[in-house]
Amino acid sequence: MKWINLSALFLASIIAVPAQADSLADSAANPATNPEADRQALRNLYQQKFPNIGLADFKDGVYAIDAKMREQWLELEDFPPYEIAIDEGEELYNTPFANGKSYADCFGDDPGIKHNYPLFDQARGGVVTLEIAINECREENGEAALPWLVGELAQISAYMAYNSRGKNFDIKIDSPEAVAAYADGKQFYYTRRGQMNFECGSCHQQKVGQMLRAERTSPSLGHATQWPVYRGRWQYVGNIQKRFQECNIQVRAVPFEAQSEEYRNLEYFLTYMSNGMELNGPGSRR
Repeated sequence: MKWINLSALFLASIIAVPAQADSLADSAANPATNPEADRQALRNLYQQKFPNIGLADFKDGVYAIDAKMREQWLELEDFPPYEIAIDEGEELYNTPFANGKSYADCFGDDPGIKHNYPLFDQARGGVVTLEIAINECREENGEAALPWLVGELAQISAYMAYNSRGKNFDIKIDSPEAVAAYADGKQFYYTRRGQMNFECGSCHQQKVGQMLRAERTSPSLGHATQWPVYRGRWQYVGNIQKRFQECNIQVRAVPFEAQSEEYRNLEYFLTYMSNGMELNGPGSRR
C-alpha cells in the first residue's frame, strides 16, 4: 500500500501535462500519422528538457541523466552481470540443430542484426521482433520454440545484441500497413490504463528523470537501445516485453501476453523513436 500511496502523489503531479509531451500524446489519435515527425518531436522534447545532454547519450538510458548512477554503472561494466548470458547465447547460437543447420543458415554469418528489428513483414501483415525470428528459425529447422521472455531465448538475443553494438537502429516504416502498426503502438504508449491511470509517457516523458519511490524514471528516447537487459531485481537477463508486462502490473493493469500484437506494435513504435541511435545492449539496470 505504501507504493500505491506514493504513486498516487506522483500521479497528482502529472495531471498538468507539459505542452511538448501533451502534443506528442494528442497526436496519437491523429489519423495522419507521421513517424518521422513524431521522432523529431521527441528529440526536440529531450533537447528542451536536458539541454546539456547530447541526444546520442540517451542510448545509456537513465545513466545519461544521473551522474551518480552513471558512475556506479560504469564501474559495474568492468565485470558486467550480463557477460555470462552473452557467453551462453554464443554457445547456443553456434550449436547445430538436429538437422545439421544452425542459426547462421537463417540470419547469415553475422549475428549482429538486432539493429534491423523489429520489422514489419508485409506478407504476414504484422510486426516481427527478433525473438519471433529466432523462434521461427528454430521451428523451420525442426526445433521447439523457446519461452519468450527469459532463459535461452534471452541469452541468444543478448549474444546477437552484443554483436550489434556500434550499429545504429535502421527501422523501416514504408507502407500504410506498417504505419498503422506503428500508430497502434503509439496509441498504446499514450493510453492511460490500470488502477493507477498511468500512460507510458507519464513516467518516461512528462516526469522523466524524477524519483518514483527509489527509482529515477528513465527517458523514452533511447529506451530500445539497451535490450535485453540484466536487472538486479530479476537476477537474470530478460527481453523488453518482460519489462512491458512488469510496467503494466505496476500500474495495476492486466498485462498482455508476450509477443501479442499489442506488445509487438508497442515495441515497433518505441524502437522507431530510437531510430538512428547506436545500440549498446545487452545492458544492466537496477
